[in-house]
Amino acid sequence: MSAPPIQSQATNAQADILIEARHISRRFGAFQALTDITVQFRAKQLCAIIGPNGAGKSTFFNILSGAIEPSSGSVLFQGQDITGLAPHEYARRGIAKSFQITNVFKQLSAHENVRVAVQMRHARFDFFSPRARLAGVAQTAQELLERVGLAGLGQKPAGDLAHGQQRSLEIAMALAADPQLLLMDEPTAGMSPEETTVMMDLITELAAERTVILVEHKMKLVMGICKTLIVLHHGQLLAQGTPEDIRANEEVRRVYLGQG
Repeated sequence: MSAPPIQSQATNAQADILIEARHISRRFGAFQALTDITVQFRAKQLCAIIGPNGAGKSTFFNILSGAIEPSSGSVLFQGQDITGLAPHEYARRGIAKSFQITNVFKQLSAHENVRVAVQMRHARFDFFSPRARLAGVAQTAQELLERVGLAGLGQKPAGDLAHGQQRSLEIAMALAADPQLLLMDEPTAGMSPEETTVMMDLITELAAERTVILVEHKMKLVMGICKTLIVLHHGQLLAQGTPEDIRANEEVRRVYLGQG
């Protein structure tokens, strides 16, 4: 049996790319934060963006999530150019994000936080529709709380949850949009070792269903769970590959791991 045509193989590989950054650069006044970064992220992979402080990780994350625009270059999602679209358009296309600083409604219960997120998805900003018309909203919210390990805390005010639980709640709210891509900025920041373990287990489970891209400083953790690592240094792409590739890269070891 003959092998598939080379062109067909290339087409299939291209179709597997969920989001792509092409020649991304970003300036803030005279400061060059990013320079000519081109990377591809494949569907249903867990990836991390790593690098020393000041490497440009947060800037690159903000560009991928639509929070800021690049000075030059483009972002493609499922082959469509989404550069410069409003953040809600990113969400409508299936891109959700959670930031380093937890963003929940602390005066509302955990269930109410997620219910609002689900309702926003189904009602499309129709604030005046009675909730009773939105069949299944409360049930979906409860299922999402269960998904992130908060099943028994639905009636607790979000502000009374532990830090790690608030981060999990934020993820449940992001999942309300049923995203194909979940972007997470330092999801374990400020967590205890126990909370960190729970969060990384959750992230690994989520990555079986969708693409997850992390910015994370805890090198040992990302090395253990990610399929692909993107290493930035001084706003440039230093390396890209599997954890094994990154460990073996002498330049990465020199500038990031502190090994000569």
